[in-house]
Amino acid sequence: MATVTTRGPAEALGMVETKGYIAAIAATDAMCKAANVTLAGQVQIGNAFVCTFVRGDVGSVRAAVDAGSQAATANGELVSAHVIARPEKDVLDFFLGK
Repeated sequence: MATVTTRGPAEALGMVETKGYIAAIAATDAMCKAANVTLAGQVQIGNAFVCTFVRGDVGSVRAAVDAGSQAATANGELVSAHVIARPEKDVLDFFLGK
């Protein structure tokens, strides 16, 4: 389980899932460079699947997830990407082990 950092309840949660660790590193780097977001965690799911989480305001998280998705596609394989505007605390607790 990942540990997620929180700055406030209204923050968005962005997720980029990749196949391959290099794609995950490239996506994470692109997300952090593209917008004012906080790297919130990463889960290695197995079979080379990695999901990286970022937090921040909705606009920044959307921009970061878009950049991360492009980088993952260019450097490996993008499996999925998603933004939750205001995740429920129970969702964070359950999936990210906060």
